[in-house]
Amino acid sequence: MTALAAATPFSRGACPGLSTPMPTGDGLLVRLRPIGTVSLAAFKGLCTAARRHGNGVVEITARGSIQVRGLSAVSAPRFTDVIASLGIAAEDSVPIVCNALAGLDPDGLIDANALAAELRRALGRTSLPDTLAPKVSVAMDSGSALALDTLSADVRLCAELIDGTLVLRVSVGGDAATATALGRIMPSDSTKTVLRLLQVIAQHGRNARARDVLVAEEIEPFTDSISEFLLTSARPRESGDPELDSRLRGNERKTAIDLFSLGDGSYAHGIGLAFGHADAMALEKLVDAAEAKGAQGVRIAPGRALIAIGLTRESAIIFTAAAERLGFVTHADDPRRHIIACAGAPICASAHIAARAIAPRLVEIVAPYLDDSFRIHVSGCAKGCAHAAPAALTVVGTPEGCALVANGSARDEPFAVVAPDQLPAAILKSARGARRV
Repeated sequence: MTALAAATPFSRGACPGLSTPMPTGDGLLVRLRPIGTVSLAAFKGLCTAARRHGNGVVEITARGSIQVRGLSAVSAPRFTDVIASLGIAAEDSVPIVCNALAGLDPDGLIDANALAAELRRALGRTSLPDTLAPKVSVAMDSGSALALDTLSADVRLCAELIDGTLVLRVSVGGDAATATALGRIMPSDSTKTVLRLLQVIAQHGRNARARDVLVAEEIEPFTDSISEFLLTSARPRESGDPELDSRLRGNERKTAIDLFSLGDGSYAHGIGLAFGHADAMALEKLVDAAEAKGAQGVRIAPGRALIAIGLTRESAIIFTAAAERLGFVTHADDPRRHIIACAGAPICASAHIAARAIAPRLVEIVAPYLDDSFRIHVSGCAKGCAHAAPAALTVVGTPEGCALVANGSARDEPFAVVAPDQLPAAILKSARGARRV
């Protein structure tokens, strides 16, 4: 089988881990993918270490990873040593993303964390992690209301009930709406299924992703590899259908910025980091507020959020008020949730515009127009690291100015290029036009 073409010039490249910091405009960047619950003491220790060894900026990514910026060649190893001493369980192989409250949420049809743990053990016995592209990932969706619908992954497993039988819907190369469905399997076959699908991707070359395989050979390599596990009684759909899935599972979709009842009778409440980042000291104060109200730990959530767990309904309200005073996103309708911005210049060496500085100004200008149907992605360059999917309006930093893309991604053809000082007016015009449509 021939390898696919090398990555494009705009490839986002390797992922920065604790042992492999990535150089950026503000020093070295490290990324940590926590598994399960992080104790309050450990999370506060991480924030303190980010201040002492980095520049105090802590980010939570769209996929639920923690990033710490501003490290140096000297301080990065010291930061890594601190994290090791805190005992935070973290992933260092193929990213396997689960629902943020997996194992705690009574609405989940299956414990996605348990399936993910089995898969991690199996991957550890193979050479697959060394043969896959760094960004190849797996989504394990338990079927709860806090779903992974908007998360793109190379391999997706989603729990659902078909005629009262618990099965896993398998798809590849996208999010719930765009991934190509392969069929359904029994949960007991999940690990073998994922391993075989990852092998198909690996066989197409070190830079291959699931979508590349689909473009080159369509669906057959994937379906052939797992044919013995596919259930003939559950017919696949051509793509995901979130509305139908919601009816099948009986769960109304929720964002992480909400109140959740847990299986043990306690509650959890999620808060968001505005534009995906926060000052480490503010996060330490947030931990203090959570601890004062009886929280037992935090879960890091896809969508640039964290969830305090172990609260009562009453203490969750008080914790949320404290988070709001600290500047965090505490309501799902907060307009800041609908502007996605990368670090931008000068924080990122690749960026042509100060995306992170532009984002708050845009909220002030177009807040009445922002919602789930009109989101703005501000990208410092054409790599589009913060948001690979299309947005209603994407702003891309270029040497010539700010390129504007309608209903596309940072790599798509712009309809206009404007100077940075003309950007607010251009975006307001686009927002008004979208609302009229």
